Amino acid sequence: MFDTRPDLVAAADAANARMGAANLELLGLIAEIDRAGAWEDDGARDLAHWVSMRYGISAWKAHRWVAAAAALARLPLTAAALASGALGIDKVVELCRFAAPETERDLLRWATAVSCGAIRRRGDLVVRPALEEDRDAERDRTLSWWYTEEGRRWHLQAELPAASGAIVVRALERMAARVPQMPGEDETLDAPARRADALVAVCSARVATDPDPDRATVVVHASLEGLLTGSGGAELEAGPVLHPETVRRLLCNARVQTVVENANGEIVGMGRLTREPSAQMVRQIRHRDRECRFPGCGARAFTQAHHVTFWRHGGRTDLENLVLICSFHHRLVHELGWRLTRDRGGQVRWFRPDGTRYRAGPSPGVQVDEGIRQLARIG
Repeated sequence: MFDTRPDLVAAADAANARMGAANLELLGLIAEIDRAGAWEDDGARDLAHWVSMRYGISAWKAHRWVAAAAALARLPLTAAALASGALGIDKVVELCRFAAPETERDLLRWATAVSCGAIRRRGDLVVRPALEEDRDAERDRTLSWWYTEEGRRWHLQAELPAASGAIVVRALERMAARVPQMPGEDETLDAPARRADALVAVCSARVATDPDPDRATVVVHASLEGLLTGSGGAELEAGPVLHPETVRRLLCNARVQTVVENANGEIVGMGRLTREPSAQMVRQIRHRDRECRFPGCGARAFTQAHHVTFWRHGGRTDLENLVLICSFHHRLVHELGWRLTRDRGGQVRWFRPDGTRYRAGPSPGVQVDEGIRQLARIG
C-alpha cells in the first residue's frame, strides 16, 4: 500500500509557509494602516481595538500584532523566518517584543529550539516595568482647586506620596488610552489634553455610582428667556457661566437639576432631575447586554447605560430604550455624530455620521466563499 503520509506532511508544510507569508503581508498592511490612519473612522479606540473588532481576535493578541507590525520593519531576518514558515506567527510576535537588529540572528537560532511559552517568558522578563516605590519620601498630601479668568478655567493642584501618585498615574494612563482622539488632535502632542479628559472620565464614572438617585451631580442656574429662546447662557451653582451646548451635553452625561430664574434673578421653577437607571435596572442591562453593544467592541469596563432615544428628547428610562455601551462609544454618539437604534427584538444597529450603516468585520471580497457572503448579508 502506498504511504501518503510524506505527501500530506509536505502539503501541510507548504500550507504553513503560505500562511506565514500571508501573516507577514497582513502585519505589513497593519503597519501601513497605522501610518495612514485608515482605521480612525471605524469607531475604534486605537489600532489594536480596530484589529480586534475587524478580524475577530482577542484584544491581547491584537496588541501583540500591532506591536509586531511596527517592529518587523527593523527585523528583516525575523520577517523572513515568518514568511518562510520557519517560525510561526505566535513565536514571531513574542520575539518582536524584545529582539533588536543586532540580536535577532542569535535569537532566531534559539527560538527554533524552544517553545512559544519560553519566548513569552523571556519577553516578560525583558520588558517588565521596574516600578520602585520610595516609601521614605512620604509627604503631606494636599489637593486644591480654583477658578481663573472669571470662571472660564479651572485649575487643580495636588501633592501626593509617590506610591499614591503612581496609582493616580496608572489610572489616568489607562483611561487616557480609551479616550477618543478628537479630529485634528495629535496623539503625542495632545497627551496632556487626553489625560485631562481621562480625569473627567474617571470622576464621571465614580459620580455615576452615587447611591442617592436624587442627588444632582451639578446644579445649573438658567434664565427663563434663555431656556425659551435657546440663546441664553447658564451657570453652575458656585461655578462659571456655561454655553448652552455645554448644558445640553451635561443633560445626557450627568444628573442635572435646572433652577429657572427670571430677569431679576428670582427663582420661578425647578427643573426635573435627569434620571439614570436604578442599580437594579443597570444589573438587568448588564446581564442582558454583557458588554458594549458596538459591533465587536467587547469592552466591559467603564460601560454605561445609554438612552437610545435621548432623555432630553423624551426618551424613557426603561429597558427597551437603554443599551450598554462603553465610555468611548458613548462619546462617539454625543460628540462625533454616530447614531444607534435598537429594535423590539434587541438588535442594535450603528450608523456613521454620514448615515451609512456600520458593520464589523472585513468587507466581502471576490474571493470570499458563499458561506461568508451569506453571513455578511445577515442583519
